[in-house]
Amino acid sequence: MLPIDAAAHSSRWRRRHPVDKAVLGLGLTLLAISLPPWPGAALVLLAALVVLLGPAGVPWLRLWRAYRVPLGFCVTGALTLLVQVGGPGGFVSLADDGPVRAGELLLRTSAASLGVLLFAFTTPMSDLLPRLVRAGVPAPVVDVALVTYRMSFLLLDSVRRVRDAQAARLGHTTRAAAWRSLGGLGATAFVRAFDRAVRLQAGLAGRGYDGTLRVLVPEARVSVRFTTASCVLLAALAVLTFVLERPLT
Repeated sequence: MLPIDAAAHSSRWRRRHPVDKAVLGLGLTLLAISLPPWPGAALVLLAALVVLLGPAGVPWLRLWRAYRVPLGFCVTGALTLLVQVGGPGGFVSLADDGPVRAGELLLRTSAASLGVLLFAFTTPMSDLLPRLVRAGVPAPVVDVALVTYRMSFLLLDSVRRVRDAQAARLGHTTRAAAWRSLGGLGATAFVRAFDRAVRLQAGLAGRGYDGTLRVLVPEARVSVRFTTASCVLLAALAVLTFVLERPLT
């Protein structure tokens, strides 16, 4: 199990309905995209951090390990706005408004990423996917997503076991040995994935699979109080943004 999935299963908000957390997390993401970068995205980023580390109870170290990957993409995308190709300054030169545009993009994307992580750190996929059928998503699409979600963890576990076995047999001591081990790892993972798929198909056929996977979903109700508080927070952030709005210089 990935760390973010383990955190979602042990979250304080695990028993809350996914709609409650979607209103808050995805609402913050939409605000980060739609509000002015300064101070809107900055306020959203701060609010998301407070909620994640406070009420949601996400450990800061685990949050950082998950956040640093999308943050790296955010920084990489923002750096490209610092330069321009062509023009009077030469083939590649510094953009006149590059730092401002890069700062705005970094604020938007980093804040939006925290909003998505808020939903991911509090909502296990096993709680979300089965409920998508009630929301109108076709059942076969949800079934494929459930099987893919399950198979991905099995495949990662197989890869880890093979790598540990190769390391125990000194399969990574030299560059040539590492490349041979990598090739063997890919071949073994490919064969095991097909073997698990065949066994899964046989198991479903033996249990009378009729095109729909039926799973137990934890009982949960949409909390009017929680949803209302989330909407109040989102509205307050929007109002505060327009009150404090200043150009980013």
